Amino acid sequence: MPRFTLSKEECERLISHFKFTASMDIGEKRRPQSGAYSFSHKGHSIGLRFSTLPSSKNESMVIRILPQENQIPYYQISIFPELTRKLIALLKHAHGLIILTGPTGSGKTTTLYSLLALTAEMVTRNVITLEDPIEKQSDTVLQVQVNEKAGVSYASGLKAILRHDPDIIMVGEIRDKETAEIAVRAALTGHLVLTTMHTRDAKGAIYRLNEFGVNWLEIEQTLIAVTAQRLVELTCPYCKGECSPYCYSSTRGKRGSVFEILTGGALTSAMREARGEKEFYPYKTIRDMIIKGIALGYIKEGEYERWVYQDEN
Repeated sequence: MPRFTLSKEECERLISHFKFTASMDIGEKRRPQSGAYSFSHKGHSIGLRFSTLPSSKNESMVIRILPQENQIPYYQISIFPELTRKLIALLKHAHGLIILTGPTGSGKTTTLYSLLALTAEMVTRNVITLEDPIEKQSDTVLQVQVNEKAGVSYASGLKAILRHDPDIIMVGEIRDKETAEIAVRAALTGHLVLTTMHTRDAKGAIYRLNEFGVNWLEIEQTLIAVTAQRLVELTCPYCKGECSPYCYSSTRGKRGSVFEILTGGALTSAMREARGEKEFYPYKTIRDMIIKGIALGYIKEGEYERWVYQDEN
C-alpha cells in the first residue's frame, strides 16, 4: 500500500542518484539494468538491490531491501523440521545440481544463503558464489560479482572459479540458455552446484532446463533435487490475536517458509513424466504442507486462497 507519492522530477533525480551509487549506467534509459549497493544505518549494514525497467513514458525502478546481518538460523529455514533436515541432507552430496524455485519474494535467496553459511561453517567446505548482483554480503563464502564490462561474465567467471578448487558453487539464478549450460557443466565436473529458478512448482524446473537446451541425459546425470518454496503468514496456535510477552511465539518471525522437495524416487518419476512417460510417485506438495500447517494452527487460513486455490484454477 503506498505511503506517499513523489513528483516525477523528484523520482527522476532519485533514480539517477541510485543508479550512480550502484555503478549503473546513468545515461542508459532504453534497456533494463540491475545493480546493488550497501550502506550503514544505525550500526546495521543494509543492502539495496536495484532493478530498472524502461516504460513508454519514463523509467521505473524497484528496490529490494536486504538486511545484511540478519542471517536466518538453519533450524528456522522451514516451519516444519523434517523439511529443514531434508534440505540440510542434500548438502552432503559431493556433486550434482540442486535448484531452488519459487516466485519473486518467496525467500529463495534467504534460504540459499542460510544453507551456504551452514555448510561453510559446520562442514568446512570451500564455497564460491557467482552472482549478478551480489545480494547479501557473507564472510563465510567467497563471492564473485558478474561484471560484463570488466569481462567477468557467467561463462568466464565459472572457468576461473573451477580453477579455484571449490567444493560448492552457487550460481545466482538460471535465467537463460547460457547460464543453464554453465550450471550443468559445473555439476558434471564433480562439483555441487546450487542455484535458483523462477517456476510455479518443482516439476517446472525440469521442463525449463529442457527448454534451455539441456539434454535429458545431462539432466538425469546432474539433477539431484528440486525444491519449490512459498513464504506464508504465520499465526500462533496458542494465543488469539497478539501473543503475550511470555509466549514462545512472540519472539519468532511472523512469516515462514514451506517447501515441496523433489528428490530420489519422486525426482526420477517427475523426469520420466516430463519425457512423456506416464508415471506417478507420491510426494508432499506445497498444497499438502500448507493444509497441514493450517490444520495444526500455525498458518493463516487465507494462505490457502493465496497460494493453492489460484494454482488449482
